[in-house]
Order: sequence, then structure tokens, then C-alpha cells
Amino acid sequence: MRIVMMGTGTFAGPAFRKLIEAGERVVGLVTQPEREGVKPRGSSRLVGEGLAGVARAAGIPVLQPPSINVPEAIGELRSLEPDLLVVAAYGQILKPAVIEVPKLGAINIHASLLPKYRGASPIAHAILNGETETGVTIIRISPGLDAGRMLLQEAMAILPDETTGELEIRLAELGARMGFDVVQRLKVGPVDGEIQDAALVTKAPKLAKEQGAIDWKQPAEAIVRHVRAMQPWPTAYTFAHRPGKAPVRIALNLVRAAGEFAVNAKPGSWLVDSPAGSLYVACGQQSVLSVLALQPAGKSRLLAADYLRGHPLVSECRFDAG
Repeated sequence: MRIVMMGTGTFAGPAFRKLIEAGERVVGLVTQPEREGVKPRGSSRLVGEGLAGVARAAGIPVLQPPSINVPEAIGELRSLEPDLLVVAAYGQILKPAVIEVPKLGAINIHASLLPKYRGASPIAHAILNGETETGVTIIRISPGLDAGRMLLQEAMAILPDETTGELEIRLAELGARMGFDVVQRLKVGPVDGEIQDAALVTKAPKLAKEQGAIDWKQPAEAIVRHVRAMQPWPTAYTFAHRPGKAPVRIALNLVRAAGEFAVNAKPGSWLVDSPAGSLYVACGQQSVLSVLALQPAGKSRLLAADYLRGHPLVSECRFDAG
């Protein structure tokens, strides 16, 4: 079976390496073009270690069209004579003309328990929404967004403090194994799969940088999930307001919910009666957030205790919009 891999970044890497190491006949890689001046980050939609380098080291041809759906790119794909496309976090929606190129069609390794969380950011949205488990679904690609028949599905628990980046790494390994299993089944014969229940569909659209902004009116538990979901990108952020000082953008790296408070503090306020070396912040529904690690703009990550040595607690300090 002649296989063409389509993917970009950290989520696609394990599946691609699995196919190569198992001796599958991988005849090409289609991946996103490198973007000059873009700093790699851990998102499944970015370059990561660079699949193109892995492919070239293995002697596998690489295609990097800005769009796979234009006639020229489709022609290049057709020249590879694929029997099957294996897709993982490629970052472009495949039009019917692309799906029709391989004899056996295309399968996608999707990081959710479909039909929940169709879209570009299923891992982050699962954490945001307080899910206790997610998983991987292998689907046959159809013209609808993540709407194809489900060929294989497996659940995985979300760990209590896990970030999007950390969970993505574990799901990528699971997806690699599952994708490989489906390839073996397709070698034997057709795999029908299960139709998704349209009534259970939820969406997980691509994250925007602005979604990192923290809403302090939310309860502490929701803010904890937000901080976890926004790592490694776009990161959860707020602005520190101190008397007589200009607001400073702060990324929050590690936080914990810390119970309730009795005083009528405005959400975002730093609680001056916090334990020594601790930064407690008032949140919605009279809840409290403990900030354990943070990163001021242009500075290194700091433990809260280290930050407070230079920024002592006073009653008018608060986190809020810039």
C-alpha cells in the first residue's frame, strides 16, 4: 500500500514516525510550508520538530504547498500515486478533489471523542469545558468538517493538572498506534465504520490570541481550566495594576483554586491577607485563585514568592484588563 502522510507539528509526528519505523511504504509527506520568522511553539498546528526534516532523513519526498486544494498541488499529489492518505493535524480542509486522489481515500487522526469537539482545537476545548476524559477517533475523511465515519475510537483520562500541550503529547502517541492499526485493517479489506450522531456534535474552533485573556469574574475553577487550556499557546494572560505604575502584561503559568473568601473583594483583587509568599486573587462567586507561577512581559517565569519580593502586596493591587 502506497501511503502519503499529511500533517504538521507535534501531534502528527508520532504517527508519521510509526509508519516509517514499521516499514510501511510511505511515498510522500504533505506538510505546511515553513514560515520565516515564526517561533515554533508546541501547538499541533505548528512546525514543532519539523516533519519535513524527518521525511528527508528517510528519503521521503516532501510537498509543502500553501494550499493543497489548487490544481497544481493536486497534480503533485497525484504524481505520488497514493493508495491512502493518513492525515493528522494538517491544518487545511481537504476538498473532494484531494480526497478522490488516493484509491482508498483518506483517514484522519482526530484528537477527540467524536462527534464531540470537531474542529482545529479539540484538546484545548475539552480542558476548557471541564471534561475528565477525551481520546482519539480515526475517521474516514468526508467533505464535512470531521464528519466522516468513525473507524476506531479510544478514550483517555485527562489528568487533573494537565495542559493542552502535555495532553497533546499523550494523545499523539495514542493516535499513532490507532492510526497504524487502521492502516493494517485497510490492507486486508474495506472498513465500514460508524456514522456519527449529529445530535451530539460540538465544535472546537481554532483558538485566537485574544482568547488568552482571563475573565476574573469567572469562578476560580474555570480560570484554572482556562490557564491549562491556553498552554502552550496563546497562554492565559492578564494585566497587573499597581498604584502609581503602568499596567504590566502578565502570563499566568500555574494556578490552583484555593477555596472561598468571606470578604466582599472585587474579582481580580490581590488579597492582602494571603499567606506569606503567596499570591491569592479574588475571582467570581467569592472564590479564590492561588497564583503559583507567572511571567511578566519580557521577563523570565517566576514563582509567585519570587515575584512578590519585588512587588509586595498592597490593597490596591489587582489583575484586570489592560
